[in-house]
Amino acid sequence: MKRLRSGYTTGACAAAAAKAATLMLNTGFSQNQVTIPFPDGSRVIFQLCACQWQDPTHTTALAAVIKDAGDDPDVTNKARIEAVVRFATPDDVQDDQIIIAGGTGIGTVTKLGLAIPVGEPAINPVPRKMIREAVTEALSLSAITANRPLVVTISIPNGVKLAEKTLNHRLGIIGGLSILGTTGIVRPVSAEAWTATISTSMDVAREAGVEAIVLSTGRTSESTVQQHLLLPDEAYVMMGDYLQFALEDAGKHGFSAIHLAAMWAKILKGAMRIPQTHVRHGALEIENTISFLETMGTAPTILQGLTGSNTAREIYERLIAMEAHDTIKKVCCAARDYCQDVSGLPVTVYLVHSSRQIVESIPGNLPK
Repeated sequence: MKRLRSGYTTGACAAAAAKAATLMLNTGFSQNQVTIPFPDGSRVIFQLCACQWQDPTHTTALAAVIKDAGDDPDVTNKARIEAVVRFATPDDVQDDQIIIAGGTGIGTVTKLGLAIPVGEPAINPVPRKMIREAVTEALSLSAITANRPLVVTISIPNGVKLAEKTLNHRLGIIGGLSILGTTGIVRPVSAEAWTATISTSMDVAREAGVEAIVLSTGRTSESTVQQHLLLPDEAYVMMGDYLQFALEDAGKHGFSAIHLAAMWAKILKGAMRIPQTHVRHGALEIENTISFLETMGTAPTILQGLTGSNTAREIYERLIAMEAHDTIKKVCCAARDYCQDVSGLPVTVYLVHSSRQIVESIPGNLPK
């Protein structure tokens, strides 16, 4: 199997562009590449796709990096990350020597619970630190800009359009993307990115006063229960395949209850107490699944009718054809029990069909 290639975060790309623009402002020369420090102490070289003056007086410089996210399916992969660096003017709020601003395509924080205050550009703390360190390195090379405050404006030209493919609006990041990253490195199909988003979504939900959270494995499951529950937008958290993590985190956040929506294969894995439900962590073994259904008291004739199934979906279709609705309900109950054991909260489970219908719902039954 081919080893997946890591890449770099938007925060790292922004820091590299900021350093290149500052060097141009500092030395008068365009840059082809720059090296910046990473949080772990390492140093990485970035190639520039642009480095140029923005004004005839040579007091504003622009530099840009094309983001390489490696083999991660990141919506910002190949996006152009720009930094414009200029000398601060009396009109700028000069509370710092390096003022970081958000430009085109960078969202604004509008809800509490995020790492950045409401009203600020959505550039997270670690990227801000990386930008400051990279700019400071550039400033140290010459005395030309010494003691003169700089404004560093980060932009993603197509950020508004790319943001439509994210859940930023739900987190209260409006008008563009957020500049993210805690290590500077994007690891393929990053668990860190998923779990950080889950936790942040829950932070926002708590700040919004949400009591009962909705966890879903995908957009179809989520949109289906949205029509049924009619809860505020902040209540909905896309957990993907991180079932155990999301359940544990919901318990830590102090919610009063959980609504969990998923399709059959994910519900079945929950019933079998499999904490991570993505197929890469193990496809369901049909023999093991049938053995599990046997432990639940499934009739031998039904078990025999499941023999030869190739997928969890085929098991479900055969159960429906045999009108084995009681077995389906027992699986949903087992999934609920697992979710309640992990979270310590009452969990209502919704089995969602691909036709966008709730075909089974099992209420939480923990004492209040």
